[in-house]
Amino acid sequence: LTWEVRDGILNHQTKTIPHTLEGKIVRLSDKIAYVNSDIDDAIRAQILNEEDIPLELRKTLGFDSKKRLNHLIHDIITHSMGKDDIIMSDETAEALRDLRLFMFEHVYKNPVAKSEEVKAKVMLEQMYHYYMDHIELLPGKLLNMLGEGEDKGRVVCDYISGMTDQYAITKFKEYFMPQAWQVDGY
Repeated sequence: LTWEVRDGILNHQTKTIPHTLEGKIVRLSDKIAYVNSDIDDAIRAQILNEEDIPLELRKTLGFDSKKRLNHLIHDIITHSMGKDDIIMSDETAEALRDLRLFMFEHVYKNPVAKSEEVKAKVMLEQMYHYYMDHIELLPGKLLNMLGEGEDKGRVVCDYISGMTDQYAITKFKEYFMPQAWQVDGY
């Protein structure tokens, strides 16, 4: 793998500092995707609705998920164009930071969400072991990484961490929950 690809892969984790433009794009993309996905999940779970998000943040970032994504992406493009860096405007970066803080205060620490943590942990552990035993179920791109010497456990973790909550739940049900039998005539 090239240095740029390795840096991009490493920067799906927040503990490393990106050294390449690709790594910086990955870092920002992850932040944007996670916060928007978490807002959508919280709305579906009725923990939150769009109007709960502070008005100033909605004015800056957008009044719904699509507008938020559009604003964030265009802001990065506008402020990075012609530069040797991948950046947001100060106003947008501050609003995104404040939105993440809002999510910590109102969603991640919410008693409804916290009550699901034990179940989520069990689900993820079972899926990890299942994929370790059935590695052939991973997408071809990840299987290729194994052929290039990447650690099997790391590849499985990367695959699971890239799943949305809903997709992970769907796969868990597919692998671990019995399906009702359909008998004709009954």
